[in-house]
Amino acid sequence: MALDVHALLTPPSPVAARALDVVRAWSSPALVNHCLRSWAWASLLAPTIDLDPDRELLFVASMLHDLGVTPTFDAHAVPFEDAGGAVGSVFALGAGWDAGRARRVAEVVERHMWQSVDPALDAEGHLLEVATSLDVSGIGFDRWDAADLRAVTAAVPRLDFSTAFDGLVHGQAERKPSSAATRLDRSGNVAAGGRRWDELLAPQPDVV
Repeated sequence: MALDVHALLTPPSPVAARALDVVRAWSSPALVNHCLRSWAWASLLAPTIDLDPDRELLFVASMLHDLGVTPTFDAHAVPFEDAGGAVGSVFALGAGWDAGRARRVAEVVERHMWQSVDPALDAEGHLLEVATSLDVSGIGFDRWDAADLRAVTAAVPRLDFSTAFDGLVHGQAERKPSSAATRLDRSGNVAAGGRRWDELLAPQPDVV
């Protein structure tokens, strides 16, 4: 059965829809699309590894996880994932979530820059970390159906994401050398991920 991309990308609640409004207001189109794809990859992966995440929480965290690299929310003294997590927590409190659930938004956003997140510790954090690793670095293509990867990316194109995000991460690393962005910058995986995605999305030869 073909993937219903429209249904997949539809926010699962009114609060989730407001989180999408926020990222669209403060982020570039390429960054918005990255957030939507990250949600899609996390959602598609979850049932294949027997995880049943809080979909509203996961969507909100997916939308807000990179606000810390945007000019408006870039904090000079803290890693971008911490800044984004703080924005996410404030958003959740404003949406009427209790303090504990609001803090979960911050945890999921902060943990997406960990090298790995134990799903037993944080199912949503694990899914967002793996999903963003796929979208940024092109790591783990074999965990998703190739047709699904192409269908989602056709609906929310990559645009100039890899080039733009590589520059943003490099800027974070220069100003915050002890942050996780420095590890990512030194790895070269943002630029390499762009090339990996280009290869995956290249037109397929006709089969005779």
